[in-house]
Amino acid sequence: MSEKMLSPRVRSPNLQSPTGQRTAPPTAPPKKFDSDQLRAYMKKLLPSTLQGMVWDSKDRDQSKAWTKEIGERVKARMLEIEPSGFKYVVTTQINENLGQGGRAGLACHWEDSDACIQEMHMNDSLICICIAFAIRIP
Repeated sequence: MSEKMLSPRVRSPNLQSPTGQRTAPPTAPPKKFDSDQLRAYMKKLLPSTLQGMVWDSKDRDQSKAWTKEIGERVKARMLEIEPSGFKYVVTTQINENLGQGGRAGLACHWEDSDACIQEMHMNDSLICICIAFAIRIP
C-alpha cells in the first residue's frame, strides 16, 4: 500500500465531543402492587369460604370447585386493587389434613415492583394454601 492512502486522521475544529454524559429525564419509579391490601382480603376469604368444610376424598369435584372459587375471587380482587400494569397468577391448593408436615420453597428473581402474597388456612379436615403473584408488565 502506498503511504498516500494511509493519511493521518484529520480533526475538524468544529466537531467536539459532548462534555457531559447524556442522561434520560428522571422518571417515576414503577408503581408497586399493594400486597398488604390483598393479604388482608385473603386472610378473610379463606376461612369464610372453607369454614365448616370437610375433606371428602371421594368428591373431587367439590375440592376443584373450592380451588376455582378461591382463585377466581383472589384474581378479581387483584384486578380491583390494580386493574392494569400487572400480570396476575393465582395458585390454590387444597389437601386433606392428616396431621402431616409439609415443606415448600419458592425462589423468585424479579423487579421490586412485583409481589408474591401467600396465605394458608387449615382446619381439622383440610389445608388450603393460596399464592398470588403480581408481575409488572411494561
